[in-house]
Amino acid sequence: MALLVGIITFIIVTAILALVWMFSAVDKDQEVIRRRIESVRKAEKRGNHAMDLKLVRDELLSGVPVLNRFLLRWSWSTRFHTYLIQAGLKTKPAKILLISGIVAVLSYLMATFYNLRFPIPAVAGLAFGAIPFGIVAWKRNRRLRQFEEHFPEALDLLGRAVRAGHAFTTGLEMIGKESPEPIASEFRAAFEEQNFGLPLRDAMLNLADRVPLVDVRFFITALLIQKETGGNLAEILDGLARVIRDRFRIYRDVKTRTAQGRLTALILISLPPIMFLILRVVNYDYVQVLFNDPLGPTILAITLGMQIIGSVLLWKIIHIKV
Repeated sequence: MALLVGIITFIIVTAILALVWMFSAVDKDQEVIRRRIESVRKAEKRGNHAMDLKLVRDELLSGVPVLNRFLLRWSWSTRFHTYLIQAGLKTKPAKILLISGIVAVLSYLMATFYNLRFPIPAVAGLAFGAIPFGIVAWKRNRRLRQFEEHFPEALDLLGRAVRAGHAFTTGLEMIGKESPEPIASEFRAAFEEQNFGLPLRDAMLNLADRVPLVDVRFFITALLIQKETGGNLAEILDGLARVIRDRFRIYRDVKTRTAQGRLTALILISLPPIMFLILRVVNYDYVQVLFNDPLGPTILAITLGMQIIGSVLLWKIIHIKV
């Protein structure tokens, strides 16, 4: 019993330390330098002929040289790095992979310690190993949603600055100082990039890479067209802000009308695991057959797979894009 308590304590402490390590902040000065180097690198990839020489080396995906060279061979590691930037995390991709691997191995060993038959240990390892990636996805979606909600206010501020006679770049600086996060940090980064020497077009395209929202792409497209052909930029910004607000109003209306469906989906998704836990407490021998019988682990694995598929389908049905 003491050994079991020690193992459980070790796993919990390791998981907590791993999560704290994964989401810990880096030095502010290093982050500023990293953002500026990243902006130049993205401009080079777009084929900016004003930069005939490669000014910077590719950013490290890991602090370990061997692991960094391994990750550079795979294109998905660069895409995952972009995904982390969109989530507002300063963590390297290798750190996420390392934490996920540690959690998966510990979960597999824990399931094996309880003498659970295959494929339950493998399923447990995959499920718990995916938790860090799930946290990253959740933080990314939350950050993009916050950006989208405050984006019309930033457009209004930029439009007022243009009407007052300020330069467009001054409007970007004002948004970076007066708007809430994450609007402020992204527009501040765009202002610093163009102030650092990047063309305004590349600074805006870098903003679109960091914030992959349709509204942001509309804003940048309208801005670049206005810069080439002319026109009333303030009216364009006002119209775009009005369209975004109308879309959010429709989205909230849809969310209100689908509240009952979302509650039903939540009950259907949570009912099987809750009933399993209740039966395990009320009638232990009845549930233990699934672990003692040779076919039990296979049935549990199939059930878990069907539960995941059903949950994804229900989630897709109740979430309507507006």
